[in-house]
Amino acid sequence: MSTHSTRRTVMVDTQVRPSDVTRYPVIEAMLAVPKELYVPASKRETAYIGENIDLGGDRTILAPRTLSKMLDALDLDTDALVLVVGGAYGYAPAVVARMVEAVIAIEEEPEMVSEAESTLSSEGVDNVAVIEAPLAEGAPQHGPYDAILIEGGVETIPEELLAQLKEEGRIVALFNEGRLGVVRLGLKVDGRISWRDLFNAGAPIMPGFLAERAFVF
Repeated sequence: MSTHSTRRTVMVDTQVRPSDVTRYPVIEAMLAVPKELYVPASKRETAYIGENIDLGGDRTILAPRTLSKMLDALDLDTDALVLVVGGAYGYAPAVVARMVEAVIAIEEEPEMVSEAESTLSSEGVDNVAVIEAPLAEGAPQHGPYDAILIEGGVETIPEELLAQLKEEGRIVALFNEGRLGVVRLGLKVDGRISWRDLFNAGAPIMPGFLAERAFVF
């Protein structure tokens, strides 16, 4: 077993399974996807740490515990169409792709788009489309989606993105509230999304997801 394969198994055994992640498709996907290929070359030796991987510019690859618990909560069906917002270098889209029919990954950084497309192709992941667009806009032309995963912190989520979720669809996002963030799961019923708190985590607020600040005179 290679060093990275060993680290991947250790990641799942020490960071994912102990975090009450019980859905087999999530565990299988995180055991299978070579995360070291989906991070910048300079960070490959730290690909399996139990923390967020900082990509600069308020962008991150979420910690294994955070990502796995988000996916566990989404309870994805095998025939689902999923939108991943902030796909970065392609890791989360590759993980989700092993569990569902198709993934649309939104990324606004051209370098990340190029690297993600190249790695996904070389790894034979043919059910992910990487779209270069502002993160907060999503990809309405390919929706509506059965589920939406936002891979990064948010203060608010634009209505144009929420509108891309199907009726009875699910969305998961990490809301920053002061120094401590909370991951919430949303369910769309009768055109409205009801949220419930899941667990605490942290990540930088991604571009386009800051709440508007009121002017004080």
